[in-house]
Amino acid sequence: MLKNRKTILKTSLLSIFAAASLFIASPAHADKGFVKWINSFYATAAKAGISKSTYVAAFKDVTEPDPEVLRKADYQPEFKHKIWDYLDGRVNPYTAGVGRDMLREHGKTLAAIERHFGVDKHVLLAIWSMESNYGAVFDKPDRLHNVPRALATLAYADPKRGKFARTQLIAALKILEHGDVAPKSLTGSWAGAMGHTQFIPTSYLIYAYDADGNGKRDIWNSIPDALATSANLLKRNGWQPGKTWGYEVRLPSSAGKYEGKSKSLAEWQKLGFVRPSGKGFKNGKDRAVLKMPAGPNGPGFLVTKNFFVIKRYNAADSYAMGVGMLADQIAGYSGVAQAWPRPNGSLDIKQKFELQERMKTLGYYDGKIDGNFGSGSKAAIEAIQKQLGMEQDGEPSEALLKALQR
Repeated sequence: MLKNRKTILKTSLLSIFAAASLFIASPAHADKGFVKWINSFYATAAKAGISKSTYVAAFKDVTEPDPEVLRKADYQPEFKHKIWDYLDGRVNPYTAGVGRDMLREHGKTLAAIERHFGVDKHVLLAIWSMESNYGAVFDKPDRLHNVPRALATLAYADPKRGKFARTQLIAALKILEHGDVAPKSLTGSWAGAMGHTQFIPTSYLIYAYDADGNGKRDIWNSIPDALATSANLLKRNGWQPGKTWGYEVRLPSSAGKYEGKSKSLAEWQKLGFVRPSGKGFKNGKDRAVLKMPAGPNGPGFLVTKNFFVIKRYNAADSYAMGVGMLADQIAGYSGVAQAWPRPNGSLDIKQKFELQERMKTLGYYDGKIDGNFGSGSKAAIEAIQKQLGMEQDGEPSEALLKALQR
């Protein structure tokens, strides 16, 4: 018993000594409070098995919080945008077309992953698109964040996310300790989501998969590893092979009282919830939940078990719908048949593409025809609006498209 107490005391003293002896430099421009927090957190990291050398390497030259992390923490489009605007930017002819290109390029890899995990390859492609634009995020390294710095920033300066950030930071340090990635390559989003398919560190530790057989689980540089990691997450959370995520349905007048309810597909059909095409449901005994993301005047959706499995990736309904809809389009199915209840004068996704194409033809726009209206599209719109004597708000509209059509 006495020997055990001495061992515990020795371990505690080593942790205290390690924390006290650790020193992250604090130059004149540094945030001294932040540097102090990093130094003090090593005691927690040491208890989790993180070596001093790993910790120092992780925070080399990190002396200030990442201001972009705090700005982005207040902006999450899947929770703030109207459902049709959110989907327009992610489920459209451009993203579906790139998905089909990627299917041709990585077909053997995707087929092997689908056989091994039982997860639809089109769903994996849709997740890849939604998470990193098929890896295009790596073409703009200035938009990526140093993961230890990002998570330390949240732990230090964001009380709402402090507990989450501390847990993820320990997990990120464990990834470095394991040697799957070098410190300089441990990059990700503002919240620490990493690689082609954007895994937070704790999820990486659980689901990361070495699909290319090189001994490392590298979701940053290995597309097979990244896609297999996503498939592993879906499988282990109950993915049902060979089944869909859900069905678009026309809403009967009584739909409102059923929103959020779960019934078998056969029961829904008896209540008047039918597919726009008139086709029946493939597996009538399967249960589904009614979702009305745009209210009673928009399309309805009967979502099945796989929809909720996708939500293990991201808890927003709009995200799971985006993945499902994009997967369907990559596979060759049509998009949503019914119109969203957009405000008068706004554009649907086809019209957004047409507007960009016309602006490009006229020489005002030189970006991608992708339906997204970023700074380049808005600058082009303002220039055209000025030329036409319209209000220069930089926003796409039906009035502007009609003016160009004329």
